[in-house]
Amino acid sequence: MKLNIKSIVYALAIIFTVSCGNAEDDVFFNGGGSTATDLGEGKLVDNCLGLGTNQLTLSIQDQFTTLPGKVSIFFRVSDTDGNPVPGLTANQFTIYEQGRNDACFNRISTSESAARISPNAQIFNNNTILVLDLSNSVLSSSLQELKTATVSFVNNVMPTTESPAIKMAIYWFDGENKLHLLNALTSSKEQLITSINGITDTISKDPSTDLYGAVIKATDIATSLLNETKNRAVIGAASVVIFTDGTDQASRFTERAALDKVINANLNISFFTIGLGAEINTEVLKNIGKTASVFAGNKAELETTFNNISQLVSQRANSFYLFEYCSPKRDGSGESNLAIQVNSNGKQGAVQTKFNSRGFTGGCE
Repeated sequence: MKLNIKSIVYALAIIFTVSCGNAEDDVFFNGGGSTATDLGEGKLVDNCLGLGTNQLTLSIQDQFTTLPGKVSIFFRVSDTDGNPVPGLTANQFTIYEQGRNDACFNRISTSESAARISPNAQIFNNNTILVLDLSNSVLSSSLQELKTATVSFVNNVMPTTESPAIKMAIYWFDGENKLHLLNALTSSKEQLITSINGITDTISKDPSTDLYGAVIKATDIATSLLNETKNRAVIGAASVVIFTDGTDQASRFTERAALDKVINANLNISFFTIGLGAEINTEVLKNIGKTASVFAGNKAELETTFNNISQLVSQRANSFYLFEYCSPKRDGSGESNLAIQVNSNGKQGAVQTKFNSRGFTGGCE
């Protein structure tokens, strides 16, 4: 049975409460930096293990047990600046359990416990909202370069084999008070690329630029997607990626309104911006792209800048892990403390939680 996630944002730090009764000590997981924005739960590991200072942060998103004896922990790994840590394998994790008769934790063999990183599609959805400026300045001078760069972005972010856990939608804006849909949310890379290749220089009817409106509307769409996944008892994360070659000209919405929308957005929404040319306001785009921003001096650099952002989007999506192992605890042993440590490139981090072995017997699957 899944455990409910409860999180409270207080001041500038994220307080993580712990499900299943281990919330007696609220812990501040303050990663620092502009990207330390992910919700999670857990607590600092007991000093008796002597693991030392964390250089990596493990934030638990959910956890559950499956009879006859499997423990599953879904979490994200980042460094102390909030940057995602993707590509970890099961042998980089160490498991420690502490039962009611143990003074400290005992290390559990990852091989004997059949520890593994498992596919997380059943409990996790990652959605990307790509928003393109198709105002007159783009259509008349850099459309082909934008289409090439956008296709590269899709190829980099979307997996080769379709996964229901990873989807993308593409929208575009001009001067209208509307975020136009180019391609609805899909896991099909081919469908997205076909839509991009179908963009023509006559797609827009309004030559102005409603940048702030696009930011606000895209954030609302990402928020709705997260709410929808939550209603299905699925954990969600979203990335909003906005491209523009200029500043807001429509003036329908204020800069303050757009920035407030970003600042107050769900903490599991990341914001990226891509700017082109000399007419952009880099400071505004950096504030909107609070996760990361990149800028191309000319249209020849567009593909490179899109590729840079696609790498960051992919890294974040791949920094979520479903770690599972077979516990040696058995029915009647009650509630046990669990600590998971990760080691990567000379850095370590650990998190502590609890699980109940009610009904556990021999075997795992």
